[in-house]
Amino acid sequence: MVEGRKVVISAAARLHLGFLDLNGGLGRRFGSIGVAIDGPITRLSLRHARQPRAHGPDSERASVHLAVLARRFGTTNFYALHIHEAIPAHTGLGSGTTLALAVAEAFRRLEGLRNDWREDIRTLARGQRSGIGIAVFRNGGFVVDGGRGPETVEPPITTRLPFPRNWRILLLQDASTHGIHGDQERAAFSALAAFDEAEADRICRLVLMQLLPALAEERIVPFGEAVRSIQERLGDYFAPVQRGRRFASPTVSAALDILRREGAHGVGQSSWGPTGFAFSENLAMAERLEEVLRREGFARSLDISIRRGVNRGARIDAREEDDSVMQESELTRIN
Repeated sequence: MVEGRKVVISAAARLHLGFLDLNGGLGRRFGSIGVAIDGPITRLSLRHARQPRAHGPDSERASVHLAVLARRFGTTNFYALHIHEAIPAHTGLGSGTTLALAVAEAFRRLEGLRNDWREDIRTLARGQRSGIGIAVFRNGGFVVDGGRGPETVEPPITTRLPFPRNWRILLLQDASTHGIHGDQERAAFSALAAFDEAEADRICRLVLMQLLPALAEERIVPFGEAVRSIQERLGDYFAPVQRGRRFASPTVSAALDILRREGAHGVGQSSWGPTGFAFSENLAMAERLEEVLRREGFARSLDISIRRGVNRGARIDAREEDDSVMQESELTRIN
């Protein structure tokens, strides 16, 4: 045990833009599209302590992860865990995976353990359907995973592209409701009818032949059209378990309708929502769209923010408590 040592982890949220194949007829199911964004973030610190303590938002869930890791590695140390900021839970922004991986990374750094993210996701039961949260924690960017097969541990990342620097993302958060999660999510998937194979084929074609080439060429119009089409198909499929709605939050849905009419690109809902999003080609356009929503009164019920894509992984600081020694590295450099 290194006395006085503290590890600080800062990790970005992610948008889940949709699934590739909910039919599974080729032997693999799910497959996800996602992008890391610069806020909200999860930021936590971990150090050894004389007595265990944890505080801050989502600290109870983080403490469970820490206890699981301590049992797994047989450590007997006590820890002080501080959650400085946390991505809101169950809002479609990947809070659970981000928090779990941040705790695991901090624990390994503090205890001098070799980095092994595959073991961590098994230990903490992450990546059950989507691998994008794991991928953006490690490397950021715009990612596509290949879904789950019979022997998959973590959905493999088939594509990673940098998100264009000039593009912006308008984020719409509705704090009055939460997306489906946990047992509700499992029940929802069980209740839904089989996904049409032709629709899965269409989504895969949209991703491979429209969305990804447009992203690589930084052409936001075809990119947005592909996102919109994917979102509409998946939203209609999930509507029976979202009270008959394409998007979980009626307020977010109304705001997205306005953004679409005002020229926003690729509007949709992240995962089960309720968070909505829209893309714009530059900051000026994003600010104009934001102002439209504020004039329409949506700022009273929604948290509206302008975000960037993030093309790096989580940040890790390891330092002495007096801050006289500090080492910082990006997660992309330690894999």
